[in-house]
Amino acid sequence: MPIDPGIQAMLDATKPPEGLPPLDQIPAPMIRAGYKMQRTQSDLSAPKDVETRDLQVGGATGEIPARLYTPPGTAATTPGLVYFHGGGFVIGDLDTHDGLCRRLAARAGVRVLSVDYRLAPEHPFPASHDDALAATKWAFDHAGEIGFDKNRIAIGGDSAGGNLSAVISHELNGTAYRLAFQLLLYPALSMEGKTKSREELDGPVLTKESMAWFEKALAAHTHQDGARMAYGDHWTLVGLPPALVVTAGFDPLKDEGMDYARALEAAGVKAQHIDFPTLVHDFYLLADHSPAVVEAINQTAEVLKAGLA
Repeated sequence: MPIDPGIQAMLDATKPPEGLPPLDQIPAPMIRAGYKMQRTQSDLSAPKDVETRDLQVGGATGEIPARLYTPPGTAATTPGLVYFHGGGFVIGDLDTHDGLCRRLAARAGVRVLSVDYRLAPEHPFPASHDDALAATKWAFDHAGEIGFDKNRIAIGGDSAGGNLSAVISHELNGTAYRLAFQLLLYPALSMEGKTKSREELDGPVLTKESMAWFEKALAAHTHQDGARMAYGDHWTLVGLPPALVVTAGFDPLKDEGMDYARALEAAGVKAQHIDFPTLVHDFYLLADHSPAVVEAINQTAEVLKAGLA
């Protein structure tokens, strides 16, 4: 199947100019600024009536920024989603994923706590992981303050954020912090990077160069516990909370997402896999470019809502 026409038109209109230097020769803050400009302009139609509140939550070494989304007309206490943005652990922030969080909150009828964890290369592995773990525990410990039903807290994220969500679900398994659901949106889960889709696909959006740049900046492979802590190849999956795993047809990460969904099911975990064959990596942030993205977000939110019912 071809790429969705709206997404293809966006790709054609945003082709980078020729002659750009390699990513590792461009300062990370400059790349972050460009990504932020692109993504914040790609979902201007997100619901405006979702209440937002910027706050500080507990990270691994101190407070880190977060944003709480409350849909209109909700009760004082609702199910909650702790959300971690994508961006290869190097780019992305609360603003790049603001539209998606608004849509998930409004459609699922849940509060969403979006967490701005520390980024590499300034803060290499395990800083992002440690912040995600601390922030998730903070959400449980402060559930009453942010309107979360402590018994119905989900964790979720896209790409790198999907990785963090899967990692934290694994680490909290069997503890007092009992997650109710995992929302894994085109998650990055294979340290080896030898899946067929990674070998055959070089973009669009997520290229082999960008993946190599992200992995080098994160530096998980140089950490003595990196493989065990950061990638699903080494986890015991029995007892994990139910999950939705979403993949996209034109995404190098699609095979590892599908493999993880199968592995969850084989371990006795209730796992649903949805593939959007005409979409690309990062599509959740491109709602203004295609009705197919809006429909995918709505479908995702409905599964989240059911998972937290």
